[in-house]
Amino acid sequence: MSSNIFYPFAEANAEDSGAGTKEYVHVRVQQRNGRKSLTTVQGLKKEYSYTKILKDLKKEFCCNGTVVQDPELGQVIQLQGDQRKNVSTFLVQAGIVKKDNIKIHGF
Repeated sequence: MSSNIFYPFAEANAEDSGAGTKEYVHVRVQQRNGRKSLTTVQGLKKEYSYTKILKDLKKEFCCNGTVVQDPELGQVIQLQGDQRKNVSTFLVQAGIVKKDNIKIHGF
């Protein structure tokens, strides 16, 4: 066996591990029943206190919310109503995330 075997996906796997360095914060809206909707925020850095961010978001937008522990996604902030624009501007103004690193999904 020769040791100079070409692995076509070796570089791709190496890039995937480095792709996590540019962390995106995903702000999504999920439809509930009727007119009701739910806004989820995921991808915030682990060192942030999710409960304190949630407390400020709830106070700012006059809505209820919770922090949900997801096995795949880690901690996810859920807010009542469609708060996508509000959450993104809040996170940028608070200096938690840069505007380039926010992805807004839904409708």
